Amino acid sequence: MFEEFLQIDIFRPSIFDFAANMFVALGCGVVIALVYRFTYRGASYSAQFVNSLVLLCLITAVVILVIGNNLARAFGLVGAMSIIRFRTAVRDTQDIVFIFFSLTIGMAAGVGLNSVAIIGTLFICLVIILLNSVGFGRPPGLKHLLQVSYSNSPEREAALQGVLKKYARRIQLMNVRSLPGKEDVEAFYHLSLRNVKKQSEFIRELRELEFVTGVNLLFEEEDSGTPGA
Repeated sequence: MFEEFLQIDIFRPSIFDFAANMFVALGCGVVIALVYRFTYRGASYSAQFVNSLVLLCLITAVVILVIGNNLARAFGLVGAMSIIRFRTAVRDTQDIVFIFFSLTIGMAAGVGLNSVAIIGTLFICLVIILLNSVGFGRPPGLKHLLQVSYSNSPEREAALQGVLKKYARRIQLMNVRSLPGKEDVEAFYHLSLRNVKKQSEFIRELRELEFVTGVNLLFEEEDSGTPGA
């Protein structure tokens, strides 16, 4: 009786069902990969990971099609999969989310719930794009890091602060250190610029101050910067 229970197999898709499920999994996997590509904002982007999202969706669909309703196959595949060891550390939380996203859609396509796979993919991708476009969850305010070297004096400090207040809504001094020289210092500021499009003008005006010897403006969220000599 137990052996008959393990051999229950009522999920026998035809070749047309198999092809339809695979094409749905492929289409949904491509959409997921494209959304990941255009919404990723980290520093460890990998084209191989994007391709893996598509393949993961397809492979999951095949695994579900192979298992069907057969418990013996399910236990066998669990044992076989347990041999695999994934040694690559996932460096970004968003990567984990997309891995589960791709797995779930692949499972839905594998069992023939194509409408669930398609609608789920479109709806979740729409939510991801909306959250990314409105900046939901991003910390407000301090986005730029300014590194400026200059000869310090009360008058020069006042002139520097005047330029900073002209272009920045919020200014937070992080660190000041002395440089070789009688009055030379290097200061680090966190800034929230009033208009990001004017950052070139901001750097140019800082450089025009005679006592400023070096300027470096970094955009922290994008891990990119606009260096100055």
